Amino acid sequence: MRLGIRTAVWAGALLVVAGLVPPGTAYAAAADLLAGHDWAHFSGAEPTAAGVKIIPLDRWVTTPEGKRLQPNPPANLAGPHLDISGDFGVDAVLSVTNGKAAYLQLYGRLPVIYDEWRQERPSVRVGVVGGKLEVAVWDGGSDKAVETRTFGSGLAGDVAVSVRRGGGKVTVSAGGKQLGSVGEHNAFSAGTVWFGADAQVGGGWTLRALTASGNAKIVDAPALAQTPSSSSLRAKASARSRPIRVGTAIASTPLADDADYRAIAGREFDALTPENDMKPEFVQPSRGVFAFAEADRLVEFARANGMAVHAHTLVWFEALPTWMRSAPDTKTVMLDHIKAVAGHFAGRVAEWDVVNEPMNEDNSDGLEHNLWYQAMGKDYIPQAFRAARAADPTAALYLNEYGIEQDGPRWDALYKLVKQLKADGVPIDGVGLQNHEYDKGDRTPPATFRKHVQALAALGLKVRVSEMDVVSGGDTTMQANEFAGKLAVCRDEPNCTTFGMWGFTDRYGSTADIGHYPLAVGDALPWDQNLKPKKAYAAMLAELN
Repeated sequence: MRLGIRTAVWAGALLVVAGLVPPGTAYAAAADLLAGHDWAHFSGAEPTAAGVKIIPLDRWVTTPEGKRLQPNPPANLAGPHLDISGDFGVDAVLSVTNGKAAYLQLYGRLPVIYDEWRQERPSVRVGVVGGKLEVAVWDGGSDKAVETRTFGSGLAGDVAVSVRRGGGKVTVSAGGKQLGSVGEHNAFSAGTVWFGADAQVGGGWTLRALTASGNAKIVDAPALAQTPSSSSLRAKASARSRPIRVGTAIASTPLADDADYRAIAGREFDALTPENDMKPEFVQPSRGVFAFAEADRLVEFARANGMAVHAHTLVWFEALPTWMRSAPDTKTVMLDHIKAVAGHFAGRVAEWDVVNEPMNEDNSDGLEHNLWYQAMGKDYIPQAFRAARAADPTAALYLNEYGIEQDGPRWDALYKLVKQLKADGVPIDGVGLQNHEYDKGDRTPPATFRKHVQALAALGLKVRVSEMDVVSGGDTTMQANEFAGKLAVCRDEPNCTTFGMWGFTDRYGSTADIGHYPLAVGDALPWDQNLKPKKAYAAMLAELN
């Protein structure tokens, strides 16, 4: 849904009344960011006749133990952004009700989620908080704002806010009155501005107007379809007598603002796994409040580029919102979540990781005694698969696990579990072997890997290499051999449908030294941090040829 011209005219009139543009100015030249632009594919936002209604998501990145680590407010990845080449201004009208805080964020660079950490990039956030205008600036060097100041008083109702960049400062006004300034801290040095919004829990507000002026050009979201290549990994794999898919995990924010990342993703791969955006803490941050926009965008990208979506993940004991851990009705929470999320994507994804990482060889039954197990025992696993089948009857259903490439108690317990699930008629279609190789002890000989793939085939199960990455430590030849060796097994074994890696470039790889600035990238993926292919890329192409 795009906001219509009626909203634009109303918004322009309100800005003139507020004194933010001179009377008599032709509003058609005022670069309206709402009318004719996409604000419907924005988590926590709903376009209405009065403007864009913002609801509180209360979305956080949580630790593996379930503690809130960082707030994770949304940005409009599918909507308009600005290309800037100097000083510029942004004017907005925030309609604030019930005294709760309302925030509009101008991102110079979009944040990036590295699995369980949100890397804050430069941005400026303006908010109406307690009747005052709060301005916070992030410089990309910390999770925390480098400068926060408050100005004015008595702000309520329709608050006309102006943000001006100039002279190394960001100057703010409200109701036509200049209130003060903060240092820019290079927030806009990248030459772009993306928009985000958030609302305090218990509140909500409406963005009634949003315009840009000065050296700013409005740019709508980039085209999703990318240029194919007959020499790509996907082209070589699909041309074989028994085609297999080549997959990767994809992050939603670099897909929006990094054109080279987007081009490689669409060119080289024909299977896409959302790296984070379908995990529970992202899609249901508050009970009954769903945020699907980022994941929907990934599904749309996949469709535009002929990629299958391997959806990840419905049931896990990590990446959970805090409310989900503390709810007294755990079984209902699990089943309702599966019904809502798998139902939302039904018919649009090819596969689901229904249960992720259920194994723990330290326990006598081989299972992790997580919150789902504590509530339902080991029966939570078949219940989850049956609920997923009911919600999405056409998707292939997978159990996804790490460390099962190797011989040992973890593999033995996994094999025993899936054999019993099949015997009990549980609708499990396959197993994902993650194949994370972080040190020498994680490297599995291809012969062992092949033996496990064949053992699962004997149970009637498909297999996919689901999350492969190999920390090289500078030994790119070893890294290439590891990727190529596992790909060769998947190429040859009839039940292996997909060879997938956990990302493709070190620029956004999950083995980065998270939580620290500047970011120290990892070295576990086939493209380096400059998006140049390594030896692993050539080695995989050689196997497919």
